Amino acid sequence: MNILVLGAGQLARMMSLAGAPLNINIIAYDVDSGMLMHPLTLRSSEQTLSEAIAECDAITVEFEHIPDEVLTQCAASGKLYPGKQAIQVGGDRSIEKALLDKIGVPCAPYQLITNRSHLDLAIGKLGLPLVIKTCQAGYDGKGQWWIKAGSDVEQIWSEMSDFLAAGSINAPHSMIAETMIPFQREVSVIGARDRAGNMAIYPVTENEHTHGVLTLSVAKSISTDIHRQAVEAFSKLASEMDYVGVLTIEFFDVDGQLMVNEIAPRVHNSGHWTQQGTLCSQFENHLRAVAGLPLGTTEAIGPSAMINVLGQPEIPAEVLSVANVTSHWYGKSQRPGRKMGHINLVAESEEALGEMLVALSAFLPEEYYPGVARRGRDLSQD
Repeated sequence: MNILVLGAGQLARMMSLAGAPLNINIIAYDVDSGMLMHPLTLRSSEQTLSEAIAECDAITVEFEHIPDEVLTQCAASGKLYPGKQAIQVGGDRSIEKALLDKIGVPCAPYQLITNRSHLDLAIGKLGLPLVIKTCQAGYDGKGQWWIKAGSDVEQIWSEMSDFLAAGSINAPHSMIAETMIPFQREVSVIGARDRAGNMAIYPVTENEHTHGVLTLSVAKSISTDIHRQAVEAFSKLASEMDYVGVLTIEFFDVDGQLMVNEIAPRVHNSGHWTQQGTLCSQFENHLRAVAGLPLGTTEAIGPSAMINVLGQPEIPAEVLSVANVTSHWYGKSQRPGRKMGHINLVAESEEALGEMLVALSAFLPEEYYPGVARRGRDLSQD
């Protein structure tokens, strides 16, 4: 079976690795260059996108910011999973917010902004402080501003207006102003839904960010009520969109109540731990759903964690001296802050997971791997 993936980054690469044992061949389409390639060897193909669409059995995505003409062409084939609507929900916060409102899933109070009067309305309606997020093209903390006091407004509006002006009639730019939520932690839920509507949902994951970029995810025991809220939101969203594939929802935990922060219609960084922490990873389950195969188990083997490798030239070889630790390298060119790889670890208990994180911190400087030692100490002392 051949599956065409829109996008040629590390997520397509990991789909390819997961697909090989299932006899699924992944062809990646680099949206920027318009080239088709193998996601592991990066060897390019002479095929056109139209030819690849005709020859593949299914089409999916590794990121949500796909040009409309490409999405429309793929959707017309009847092979695109998830569908065009679901992908657009993840690529535009205004569409995402409208969907959440429609199905009654909580999110932060917000105001759509397309001009200065809307910003003034947001300040009057929502109060300060506010976080401003671009509706399109924002990821990993990019495209965000914080208005903490009235004195911040003019300077920040100058930057916001530049973004709005960069839009066009066919691709207008807009923003969302949100109440700044005093949350205790961020968690995410990742699940898969197949063509028949069957769902398989992974354990809720706790996530830590530094400067807006995910640095550490931990999958461990969590309260029954938090799990229930996450699964309920997933089920509502996936059913409403008639979703096929892996769907990720990020939440703020506000005093035990979950509030959606973001939706990602794809496999997700916070689910990389599933490669070693479960018998069927998010990548395999995504391909199973898209290919029309039965979904696999999402039960955790044990408490697990994922450490992002950001901007580093390599993963220190010493990490492999710690039992049950696996390194994953993406083979990308190095630049500061770029996701270069990740480290997975799985343990028999939460205390053992904490001890493993502390052991790994000896090889992972705090400057480049923030929070590893602290999180390890917290878990080993719980």
